[in-house]
Amino acid sequence: MKIDRRKPLTARVGIVSVGHHVYWDQFEGLLDDMHAKSAVLERKVAAHGVEVVNFGLIDEAQSAYSVLPKIRAADLDLLMVDMVTYATSSTFGVLIRALDVPVVMVALQPLSALDYAQGTTYMQLSNDDFCSVPEFAAVAVRMGKRPPEVIIGTLHDDPIADAEIAEWCRIATVYHSLRNARIGLMGHVLEAMLDMHTDPTAVTAAFGSHVVLCEPEDILRHYLNPDPARVKAKAEEILRFFDTPDPVSDPVTMKLTDGDLQTAAKAAVALDGFIEEKQLDGLAYYYEGLPGSDVRTVMTNLTVGNSLLQAEGFPMCGEFDLKTCLAMMVMDRMDIGGSFAEFHPIDFDRDAVLVGHDGPHHINIAEGRPSIRSLRKYHGKPGSGASVEFNIKEGPITMLGNTLTAEGRFKFVIAEGESLHLPVPPTGNTNTLGRFRPDIRTFLKRWVAEAPTHHYALGVGHHAQTIKKVADVLGIESVVVSQDD
Repeated sequence: MKIDRRKPLTARVGIVSVGHHVYWDQFEGLLDDMHAKSAVLERKVAAHGVEVVNFGLIDEAQSAYSVLPKIRAADLDLLMVDMVTYATSSTFGVLIRALDVPVVMVALQPLSALDYAQGTTYMQLSNDDFCSVPEFAAVAVRMGKRPPEVIIGTLHDDPIADAEIAEWCRIATVYHSLRNARIGLMGHVLEAMLDMHTDPTAVTAAFGSHVVLCEPEDILRHYLNPDPARVKAKAEEILRFFDTPDPVSDPVTMKLTDGDLQTAAKAAVALDGFIEEKQLDGLAYYYEGLPGSDVRTVMTNLTVGNSLLQAEGFPMCGEFDLKTCLAMMVMDRMDIGGSFAEFHPIDFDRDAVLVGHDGPHHINIAEGRPSIRSLRKYHGKPGSGASVEFNIKEGPITMLGNTLTAEGRFKFVIAEGESLHLPVPPTGNTNTLGRFRPDIRTFLKRWVAEAPTHHYALGVGHHAQTIKKVADVLGIESVVVSQDD
C-alpha cells in the first residue's frame, strides 16, 4: 500500500537554445534543424512532469537582451541552455550575469559520431553542441558565477544523458519546493539539545522557505471540536494501513488499545485541520504541556498522523528540528522517502548500526506493512500512546544531515549505505540495520568528524551526488562522507 501525495510534484523549467546568426544564410535549412533539435529536448524534459517554457533560439547579443525579461518573468526553477550548435558567448554572458536561477548547459548531438568519409560542414555544425561549452563556462566565471553544470551526450538513444535530464528535473522540483515552502515551527527545543537551535531568518536566506511561527493551541482548537465522521474515517484508515501486533519482549509496549487508536485518529484529524488553516508544507515541533492537560495529550499523540502526512509529502519533525525538516523535504521531493532518523546501538557482530527514531517516518519506504503499538511511556519524553514501527526497505540507502557551521551557515552531510533485511527490536519505534563502508567504526568516526546534528533524513537508493548538486544549486556547503578504505 502507498499513500498518495497531498500535492503533485512540480517545477518550472525553461529552455533557451543558442546558435550563431551568421550560419543561417550560409547553410539553408540549418536553423530549422536547430529548432527541431530543441523540440526533442523539450519533449524529454516535459516527460518528467515539470512545466516547460521554451524561449526559442537566441543567436547574438541583441536577442539575448530581448529574451532576458521574459526569462525573469517566468519565475523558473531551472534554465536549460540547449547548445544546439556553436554560439558565441555574447548570447550567454547577458543571461548568466543577470539571472539568479540554476543553469544547466545541454549538449546533445544528433550523431554518435560524424560520418568522416562523407562529412560536411553542415554535418559538423549540426553536431557542434559541445563546441562552445568551454567558452560559456569561462564567461560564467568572468561574470562572477560558478561554471554551470553540463549534460553531454547524444540526442537519441542515450540512457546516460536521459538519466541526467531526469535528475535535473528532480533537482528543479526540490528547488521549487524549498523556495516556496511554508514550514511551521511550534513550541521549543527539547531541553538541552543545543544542536537543534535554528534561526528562521537564516532558513529563509539559505533556502527561500518561509517559517510560520505556530502555537500548540492552533492544533488544540481543532482537537477539542473534531468532526466525529472524520475521526471515525481516520481510525478506519489507520487500521487499514497498519498492522497492530501483540507485544513481544518490551514491557513498555502493548497491543494497540482502542483508546490510543481514537486519540491518534482525533489528533491526526486535528493536525490535518491545522495544516489546512495555516497552509503549511512542513512542520517542526516540540511541546510538552502541563501533566494531564489536553495540550499534552494532543502534542504527544501526533506520531501516527505525522507518519501518514510524511507519506503524503508533508515532512514533519519532532524535537523542534527545523533543519532536518528541510532535509526530509529534499528527499521527499526527490521521491526517495526521507524519514526522521538518528543512530541507535551499534551491532558489532554484523558490522552495522541501527538507524531510526520514535517518529515520524516516511511509511511509503517501509519494508512490508508498518505496525502500530501502544506504548506505556515515551522514553525521554512525557506522555504515552500509539507509536509507529517498521523496517526501512532492504537495499541501498542515503542519509542527509543538515547542520550549521561555526559561522552560522548550513552544511549538508551526506552518506550512502545499505539497509539489511534483519529483524529489529519490537519497541514501537522505527529502525533499520544500516551497514556502511569501510567498517562501522571508521564510518561513524568520519561522519562525526563533519559535525552533523544528531538527526538526519533517511531515504532509499544511492543519491549522494544528486543531493550534492542540490546543495550546489542552493549555494550550501556539502560533503559526502568517505567510505574508501
